[in-house]
Amino acid sequence: MARPTGRVLTLLELLQSGGTRTVAELADRLGVEGRTVRRYVDHLIDLDVPVESVRGRYGGYRLAPGYRLPPLMLSDDEALAVLLGLVAGRRAGLTATERTANETASAKIRRVLPKHIARRLDTLLEALAFTDQPGESDTPDTGVLLTIADAVRHHRPVSVRYTDRDGRCSERTLHAYGIVAHSGRWYVTGMDAQIGEDRTFRLDRIADARTLPGLFEAPMGPGAAQRVLSGFATAEYRHEVTLRIHGTVEQIRARLPVSVANLEEHESASGEDRATERWLRVELRAERLDWLPPVLASLDRPFVIERPDELRDLVIALADRLTSYAAEPDPEEPMS
Repeated sequence: MARPTGRVLTLLELLQSGGTRTVAELADRLGVEGRTVRRYVDHLIDLDVPVESVRGRYGGYRLAPGYRLPPLMLSDDEALAVLLGLVAGRRAGLTATERTANETASAKIRRVLPKHIARRLDTLLEALAFTDQPGESDTPDTGVLLTIADAVRHHRPVSVRYTDRDGRCSERTLHAYGIVAHSGRWYVTGMDAQIGEDRTFRLDRIADARTLPGLFEAPMGPGAAQRVLSGFATAEYRHEVTLRIHGTVEQIRARLPVSVANLEEHESASGEDRATERWLRVELRAERLDWLPPVLASLDRPFVIERPDELRDLVIALADRLTSYAAEPDPEEPMS
């Protein structure tokens, strides 16, 4: 049977997880009666832990908002999840703070952990290796990130000061639909109120964000992640490419994902299964075309290039090179 001190700490951990807990719920989790729960709450109050009593039908106990608990009580699994999350986030470039903040947070967690858990976690981190190099992407301002996140949640317009890739600064009013992490960067997608069109912005290029009065209604349809990926496929680049490829959606998406290309049926295929091979129209934009011929070759599916002619020339040139390579004799084999 757990000692009273252990139950008091368990009560503190339950309250620390957030929200209001009823006396019945706490009693059930602790395996005690309701009056014992109240006595444990008094123990916490004596230790200057601000436990609030909430009256009413759904009342119970909760911690005062904004209170920071001095003891950090993490199980082995929880400590491992937190530290690996910090390490993996830094490696993937998806930390929303400077590198030093990530490192100091890890150090603080290690410092307050029991020694036996800290030793085991340090052993794991020392033995852990990654197959890729950490990204060097810029991180967004924490205040900007939190302000926009609040605007997304409450459907409030937000004014942002944005610098585009050409260095041009502008003030924009954004109806933000969501925040998306993709390939080591943070993005916000929403409607640019000045032009009445959906746009995607890199968060690290937003220098300031202020919530504005009023509300907006979030649109139905694709989620924020899908909107960001589709935005990449239609971004303004040098070349506009249109293809027809015969295959399944899955086959084409394996080489041309949503972030690269838009996909639509070229011929009516009503009633056909998505796994059925058929002609599909593929549209994409690219700054350069030299990467596309090898991708089309790797698809190993019939295709037609509608535009541009330059891509057709590059595909023919690749085919000629591959033919010549295949026809050349083995340089290690002596000539007869």
